[in-house]
Parts: sequence; structure tokens; C-alpha cells
Amino acid sequence: MKRGALPLNALRAFEATARNGKMTLAADELGVTYGAVSRQVRSLEEVLGVTLFEGPRNRLRPTDAAEDLLPSLTEAFDGIEAAVNRVTGQEKRLLDISCFGTFVLRWLIPRLYDFQNRHPAIEIRMTSEDIPVDFRRHKMDIAIRSDQGGQDQWADAVVTPLLQDLVGPVVSPSLVPEGGFHDPAALAALPILHTKTRVGAWPKWCASVGASLPLDGQYFEHFYFLLEAATAGLGVAIAPHILVQDDLRAGRLVAPFGFIPSGIAYVALSPPNAGKDSQAFLTWLQAMAAA
Repeated sequence: MKRGALPLNALRAFEATARNGKMTLAADELGVTYGAVSRQVRSLEEVLGVTLFEGPRNRLRPTDAAEDLLPSLTEAFDGIEAAVNRVTGQEKRLLDISCFGTFVLRWLIPRLYDFQNRHPAIEIRMTSEDIPVDFRRHKMDIAIRSDQGGQDQWADAVVTPLLQDLVGPVVSPSLVPEGGFHDPAALAALPILHTKTRVGAWPKWCASVGASLPLDGQYFEHFYFLLEAATAGLGVAIAPHILVQDDLRAGRLVAPFGFIPSGIAYVALSPPNAGKDSQAFLTWLQAMAAA
């Protein structure tokens, strides 16, 4: 098909639908109705003479033809957008970072000022999530995830190692007895705090250090709530060092028995064709992790 005959509106509707996985999301992105997107996709199928989606409207599946068409279209539309922004002087150097919430709040945000000082032309937009990473379908440049091995969905991503996860008990200084804790068994005198996101944290730590503790206690929905409870003196919690190191440094928490490896690692994921701004952020992330 010659360039002058390309159905650009229909191609945009298809690209947005295939990338987002739903026509409703494509409609929101393009600022049109669901019906308009559906009509454009149908007209493109008629023009091309191929089926692009299969299945019911709420669970569309791209066909092989759609999978073949999508990467080139996304690259082309990204290039057009970048070129127009350069010409109009409105080029946006925006990085979309996907990361699970507690890591954002406890580690990333307190350090972002350093990146912004070094790269003032790059704007960071963060999304708090821990969904499977698919750079073709989700609007993200870099994803920070915890790696427990066997992550098949990362096969198409470039993995940048950041940190090994180290865990240990943390407690408010107000709960430390006079003379300190001389043995893990002494923790039995305190309320035990748990999080539903790592229900096995306490048993695993106790097994690693040879401690026997009564592990009944209060459960919190998220790590952030758990750490706030520990800081407030509600009890003792098992926490990753990376999420409490600022609290330890400031004296809001103490770690009476240090930290041991959990078998988990933190990594940054990026697409194979990551741009120079993404590379700059990855380099900065590694430097912050090393520090």
C-alpha cells in the first residue's frame, strides 16, 4: 500500500488497542468513543484483508497479523511524536517508571532529587504497581521489580541488577530494653508484626538464626503500613534493609540482630531499545544502589 493511501486514523486506533489490550483504554488515550475505535479497527481489517483481533469484546486477543504489525506501528508513531515535538520546541523528555509502592515511598522518592539535579531536563513520572512487565502493551520505560527467580515474563526485557534483599527484625528504640537484646528469644516479649505480602518472613528468619518465637501477632495489608507500625512502636517487624535504611540512619528504628539474605533481588527492567534517557536513569539507579 502506498503512503498516500495509508488509513492513518485506523492505524492509530489499532495501535492503541493492541498496545493497551482493550478498546476502552485505547478510546481514553485517543479521546474518542469505544464505538469510534471499534469502527476504525474493523475498517482497517477490511482494507488489509486480515483479521486483527479474536475473541469477545472484553477479552480481545491479537492475531499473528496484529502481533507482526504492532511493533513497527508503535515505533513509527513514537518517531512522529518525537519529531513534531522537536520542531515545535515542545519536546518532552519524560520517563515513565513502574515500581511497587513501598519501594517508591521508602527508597526511590527520597533519592530522586539527586537524579533531578543531575538531569534537570528529564521528568520522572512514577506509577505504583507490581504488574507483569510487557513493554509493548504498557506505557512504561523502566520497571523496578523484586526477582525471586523463574520470571518468564521478563524474557524480552533487559535486566539490570540493583540490590540483594537483606532482611532482619526492626523495632522502635522506645521498645528496646535496658541493656539491649542479647538473644533473639528476647523478641518474644514484644508484639510480633506481620505483612500479608510476605507471610513467611518471620518463620524463615527464625529458621535461619535458630530461634523459636511465638509468631501470633498483628497482620498488615502492605509493607508500608507494617513499617509505619514498627516505627510507631507497635511491635517488632521483619523488614528489608533497603526499605528501612533511612529510618535506621535517622534513629527511628534499630536492627538488633542485623540482616541476612532473603534470596530475593531487586532489579530494573527495560526494553532492548531503551533510549539514552532511560540509560541515564538506569546508570543512576545502579549508583544509588551501590551507595
